Amino acid sequence: MIILDNPGAREDREGNSIICGTRQTLQRAANEVGLRKEDLYITHILKRKPVRAYDKEQVRQICMRHLNEQLCAKNPKLILCLGNIAVQSFFKRAEAEVKTMRGSWYDVEGFQTTVAYHPLAVRRRPNVWPLFLNDWLFVAARYRRLMQ
Repeated sequence: MIILDNPGAREDREGNSIICGTRQTLQRAANEVGLRKEDLYITHILKRKPVRAYDKEQVRQICMRHLNEQLCAKNPKLILCLGNIAVQSFFKRAEAEVKTMRGSWYDVEGFQTTVAYHPLAVRRRPNVWPLFLNDWLFVAARYRRLMQ
């Protein structure tokens, strides 16, 4: 399971949960490490793009209930949180940062979880691509061991 922060405006408008640059970056990484579309389930902390000012804590609490329902229904073998917002929300730690947590596995409410940079951050800063790809290799290796 891949957890992102929230869908973008176009994703929201078109009713497609993953399009544009995020999708392209995820597809490229998955292809390069040998994961198939069927191996991945992509979801978001916030289920729609936030508009204007909103109570972040209240909205996240509401949306986390929906995410917990997805976790129960899908029971993922592994979770990859992408970006600081998703990591902070899922780990329930406001100080959590991808750059210091990468490359390790964490038990988050019984789920094996790791973290990586957000795909849009990777697109904006191409020098981060090798780190992003290493994180995907890390996930793919664990996934293959679990699937044996």
